[in-house]
Amino acid sequence: MSGVRTTCAYCGVGCGVVATPTGGRSTLINGDPDHPANRGRLCSKGTYLGETIGLEGRLLAPMIGGEQSGWDAALDLVAERSRDAIEHHGPDSVAFYVSGQLLTEDYFAANKLMKGFIGSANIDTNSRLCMAGAVAAHNRAFGEDLVPGCYADIDEADLIILVGSNTAWCHPIVWQRIEAARLARGTRVVVLDPRRTETAEGADLRLKLRSGTDIALFKGIEAYLLQQGAINPREVEARVAVPADYWDSFADYGIDAVAATCDVPASDLRTLYDLFAARPRTVTLFSVNQSTHGTDKASAIINLHLVTDRIGKPGAAPFSITGQPNAMGGREVGGLASSLAAHMDFAPENVDRVGRFWRAPAIARQPGLKAVDLFRAVGEGKIKALWVMATNPAVSMPDAARVREALGACPFVVVSDVIADTDTSRFAHVRLPALGWGEKDGTVTNSERSISRQRAFLAPPGEARPDWWIIAQVARRMGFGDAFDWDGPAAVFREHCRLTAFENEGERRLDLKRWSGLSDADYTSLAPSQWGGERIAFAPGKARLFTVGQPAVEASPMLLNSGRYRDQWHGMTRTGLSPRLSQHRREPLVEVHPADALAAGLASGDLARVATTQGDSIFRVAVTDAQRPGEIFVPIHWTDRVSSGGRAGLLPGSAADPESGQPGFKSTPAAIAKVSPDWHAFLLLRQPPARDPECLWWTKIRVSGGTLFEIAGRTGEDVHLDEYLGAGELLEVSDPARGVRRLVVTQQSRLMSALFVARDARLPPRDWLIEQLASADPGPVLAFLTARTPGRSRPAEAAVCVCHGVGKSAIVKAIVKHGAASVAEIGAATCAGTNCGSCRPELARILAQQEQSLAA
Repeated sequence: MSGVRTTCAYCGVGCGVVATPTGGRSTLINGDPDHPANRGRLCSKGTYLGETIGLEGRLLAPMIGGEQSGWDAALDLVAERSRDAIEHHGPDSVAFYVSGQLLTEDYFAANKLMKGFIGSANIDTNSRLCMAGAVAAHNRAFGEDLVPGCYADIDEADLIILVGSNTAWCHPIVWQRIEAARLARGTRVVVLDPRRTETAEGADLRLKLRSGTDIALFKGIEAYLLQQGAINPREVEARVAVPADYWDSFADYGIDAVAATCDVPASDLRTLYDLFAARPRTVTLFSVNQSTHGTDKASAIINLHLVTDRIGKPGAAPFSITGQPNAMGGREVGGLASSLAAHMDFAPENVDRVGRFWRAPAIARQPGLKAVDLFRAVGEGKIKALWVMATNPAVSMPDAARVREALGACPFVVVSDVIADTDTSRFAHVRLPALGWGEKDGTVTNSERSISRQRAFLAPPGEARPDWWIIAQVARRMGFGDAFDWDGPAAVFREHCRLTAFENEGERRLDLKRWSGLSDADYTSLAPSQWGGERIAFAPGKARLFTVGQPAVEASPMLLNSGRYRDQWHGMTRTGLSPRLSQHRREPLVEVHPADALAAGLASGDLARVATTQGDSIFRVAVTDAQRPGEIFVPIHWTDRVSSGGRAGLLPGSAADPESGQPGFKSTPAAIAKVSPDWHAFLLLRQPPARDPECLWWTKIRVSGGTLFEIAGRTGEDVHLDEYLGAGELLEVSDPARGVRRLVVTQQSRLMSALFVARDARLPPRDWLIEQLASADPGPVLAFLTARTPGRSRPAEAAVCVCHGVGKSAIVKAIVKHGAASVAEIGAATCAGTNCGSCRPELARILAQQEQSLAA
């Protein structure tokens, strides 16, 4: 089979992929050189998609309780229990919780069933957790959820402001465009972030502002431009609708006041203000949504672009960059509880219009419950039947312990997923096997409004089926068959397109009429294309300013922030299957400023318990001055399936933005304290274990050839780690006085498993043993107990550049011995940084360290 053009499974950049099956589940992955989003480039996650499409852990048949069933029995039960809930408790007793991992066709089917025929708007999505603030701000400003810019604006900008976004890690292909613009036109880059991230390392100006003070900073720019006469209110009012109190709202945003609020030097603010004033071609890329004031933050950014006329023009846009591959598609069809469909809200005329189009007399007439309120209603017993699709709220929702209690109390829970055992599916009464990436067909919409095809290149495994098909089958069994009589995803897509155009006389920019009559063949070959044009401009008076103000910043001795790691994705359901993607960060770390670490008695490598009002979890400590004093950072990815600690979702509260319903994940009051285990261990296994350890703390990752556990425990815990080693020839050395034990099991001189235990945490590096675990050849058996091959002067090391497997020593060698004096020259010598580019900030840091060392 030749290469199949599809779209990446990860973030909202929407990169094109060419997948070439090579036999079985093996596939060669390359970037699509013809896709406008990436032009052949892929990040590390996209590069190693081929390592994530095996069938390990897959849900391959419907399950009722713990027993396998047929599709008819499972679908009949879902329909029966849903009908029963509606009959006895009303339509609002049923809810769907869906995902930006769904394709647009899946989203459309789910939204139509819930809002059109069940008659409730209780369908919300995990996209509520990452971009709802931007949606609400877009609706405020434009009357519709419109992203006015495009990726080409990055190429043409003279100033790029990154707000709350570690773009080099989270959107590496966007970061490559930023780097290219700097080389091509001298574009200046400003990063506004409480953390000194890898993105901030490469900025021309970085402001490590106090968490939650973004509104003050952007209002400060506007106040400065007003003071300098660079903004003429009368000219603005000729272009934009302006509230009566708008111009009076800047009195308290002088440079000194903003500097005090944001806790940044006034001189840095003045530099930013002057950069902005001198460069009309400005793009502001923002990810400020995960806040209880996220909508107002996004409005402050959009306001600034509107008053300075930096919108709808080349190189000028406020640009929300989304986190999931189809967050935009879900927004288009109405996958949020706060919208109806096709960018229409619940105004009576819209309800009438959509009801007539769907021929749905029971259509929902008001917004439903947003994510936080939805799970609160589940816990209160108001939701009797909950269907979760392609997401894991027991991990990703804030106050996750309460979410689990709610799921456990719900009378009927359905989970559609690709994975058999997730934190959420353990609460399911029915599990339905869905197709995964590479197996399903449909469309996705990326951050710049470009619709692309995801195409199947793998056969459906087991009894897995497309999500739209599963939804349609349930709808038919509920008595709505005629409305869900689609014969494939192309039919669903055509209906979606027709709805966007129905009675739309230019009132809504989302109008996909040109595709409403698409044939199945044309759908199969559909090329990526933006709706709304490359850029969206607004006629006079059509865009609106919205008055916002900086809220009081919550005082707390310690604030908890959370976010992503470079090579992982959400709950690691996919990326956790890739040994190479698991090497960059092997454990969930809590990053702590040196002053805070000193006060808490912490050092790098310690374990620490992070506690909030909602819960607590244990993390490995990383002391770094990249953190602001008084603020700590943890990753979002670890779940109960891969760790007993590192559970970020247990920590944030359920307080949400009153406008968008988006919960705050970025500034939770927290405490941190050292945890002192009695012993530490690592465990390497060629075969996956039947169970995970029961002890104080453990975490595991996939490595080449098997699994690596990091473990810590208390004296007296009956852990029985020896039992994990399996059959073979056992070698052991021990020193009871020092609390040291080393055990390895071999078969025909091949390493099968290893257990190293130490009382004082001084354990050898794991990398050489991991190499031996992956090897099919006999090894130096006695050396296994030393974790180093005889005569080897340096242990193996983890990769800095995951794409090309380049470690730090090779990079240092290129600098010291071969004279590499730039990141580009390091790349030429080692290939590091030449694929996705997300490691380039780290290469620059190593280069600077070596230059300082040589100069000393």
